[in-house]
Amino acid sequence: MAIYRFSAQVIGRSSGRSATAAAAYRAGVEILDEIVDHRTGEVHDYTRRSGVDESFIVAPESAPEWAQDRAELWNAVEAAEKRKDAQVAREVQLALPHELDAEQR
Repeated sequence: MAIYRFSAQVIGRSSGRSATAAAAYRAGVEILDEIVDHRTGEVHDYTRRSGVDESFIVAPESAPEWAQDRAELWNAVEAAEKRKDAQVAREVQLALPHELDAEQR
């Protein structure tokens, strides 16, 4: 039997999380914008993570071009929030069953 899973959660500073790190992990990439996450000074490298079939940014057509750059986008989000308990992003996950082949997913 095919079972789907849907979940949503907040990425917030109060739990010690970073939107930049979360975005790098989800996409399986390295966030390199002047080598570091501007807020924490860390480099987030998840290039060896497997299982990421596709990664893209959905932005309105009127969004500036830099909004399509993952490092610039998430560093801008982190810079816009000043509070130590800020909710900087929301993560939505949809897990598709392994019984489906790649084309069906």
